[in-house]
Amino acid sequence: MYSVAELEEIAKKRLSKKRYTHSLNVAASAKILAELNGYDTEKAYIAGVLHDICKEIPHEQQLEMVKKSDRDICTAELVIPALFHAPAGAYYSEHVLGIHDEDILNAIRYHTIGRGGMTLPEKIVYLADLISADRTYKNVEKMRKICYMDLDNGMLEALKFSITSVVEKCSGLPIHTVNAYNEYAGRLRKE
Repeated sequence: MYSVAELEEIAKKRLSKKRYTHSLNVAASAKILAELNGYDTEKAYIAGVLHDICKEIPHEQQLEMVKKSDRDICTAELVIPALFHAPAGAYYSEHVLGIHDEDILNAIRYHTIGRGGMTLPEKIVYLADLISADRTYKNVEKMRKICYMDLDNGMLEALKFSITSVVEKCSGLPIHTVNAYNEYAGRLRKE
């Protein structure tokens, strides 16, 4: 397996300067969230570095990898180009980079849409992508504070934010995102 430094170098070669900087910022946020939640910081960091590894290759190449993937691809991920890169990134990380750690692969795979029953590393990378240092959307500081205090509350807020954004763009909602939202909203109702 590649070292962390080698994976950073691979990402640097495959990504634009802006996207590479974003990936390092996500990795740094993932490492902090992992520390706060008792998870392996190196694995979280690696997933952060690689989460957008296929984001800037042509959509046709991304879709080829998505179609080859065996990671529970939903319909939206086969028709919405903005969603191709996450399952493609997991496929690339496994089949080209030789990463076989399911935590890392699934954190990359679900970092865009989430899913019901998310694991700790999946939540960490999903939220790290939303709160990384380069993010500047309205209320990002509030989102960071929520995520650093409680991952599950962070997930509910992040999913509400993401779903609202998708609906405002009149884009399709992946069923995995709906399932994740229903799970976290259900938890809130029970509390």
